Amino acid sequence: MMVSHLKPLVAAMLLSPLLLSAAQAATTVNLSYNGAPDPDKNAVHAFATNLETLVEEKTGGEIKLKLYPNSMLGEEQERMEQVMSSPSLNVASFAGMSPVVPEIYVSAIPFLFDDFDDARSFFDNGDYWQQVQSDLNERAGLKLLAVVEEGGFLAFTNNKRPIASPDDFEGLRFRAMDPSQVALYEAFGASGTPIPWTETYMGLKTGVADGQMNPPMYIILGSLDEVQKYLTLANIQYSDQFLVGNAAMIDGWDDDLREAFLEAVQEANDKARKYNEGKVDERIAYLEEQGMEVIRPDEEQLTAFRELGQPAYLDWLSEQDIDQNYIDMALEDAGFEKKGEEKNDSDSDSE
Repeated sequence: MMVSHLKPLVAAMLLSPLLLSAAQAATTVNLSYNGAPDPDKNAVHAFATNLETLVEEKTGGEIKLKLYPNSMLGEEQERMEQVMSSPSLNVASFAGMSPVVPEIYVSAIPFLFDDFDDARSFFDNGDYWQQVQSDLNERAGLKLLAVVEEGGFLAFTNNKRPIASPDDFEGLRFRAMDPSQVALYEAFGASGTPIPWTETYMGLKTGVADGQMNPPMYIILGSLDEVQKYLTLANIQYSDQFLVGNAAMIDGWDDDLREAFLEAVQEANDKARKYNEGKVDERIAYLEEQGMEVIRPDEEQLTAFRELGQPAYLDWLSEQDIDQNYIDMALEDAGFEKKGEEKNDSDSDSE
């Protein structure tokens, strides 16, 4: 009799680890993004690998990420459709984001930021960016989780002459990524021609274009130092991509799990920012070692770039039917009025 009474207890003891294991089974979430799985060549991959580790650590293994670099799950718009329709994550570029929130182009107004601190404050604290986050959630059911740096600020390169001011662009031909870049070059007296990234090296080598703009990381990644002599550090645009996640998935997690996941995102992004900023000078030094001449425009020259480049880009934005309110919010968040006041105060002090 005693044995028969023990059988259910033994059975329950044997079954309980299986039930516990099932209850704690990890949720695997796909994370897709562009670029090679090489942290030295792809800042987004460095972010993704940090995020993979931190998510598993902070959620106690309840959430595990599966990484898909090199656009393995499709190109930009295809990946965005996937994250809208399934429980997944994606690091999107402007090409992926703009069909849903074209207002994101406002964040790429040239010469908007002086340095990393300015750019990070704009995205972390600004009213404009909060509105874009809200729009993305409302229109596409996505949460905008992080702004992921991909290599610092864009710089001009060319193989004809040193460029220190807008006047130096006269008559040059530049590779453009999109029509907004064409508008910028034309404002400086140059011309812009769309060339895919995969054809940029050959286009520069054969003279289809004299120059292009990208952050130092991409100049190295594309071996553009082999076909470009001059590098102008003009802080043109902050180079970034955007981590987005399926809102239904994230909202469906319990509060503790969601909080742990968001903490992992924040920490991974903080690490990526420090890593990225620490690499910028090293990359510029490398390009100098390869024979590129580095030009660092002074404040007066940077002002000249901004005064010509920004109006041309703003005109382009108006042609895209971007609501002026977004532009006003972004300029205010970037502190342009304040910067102007500080400059005027400085001018009066010098007199």
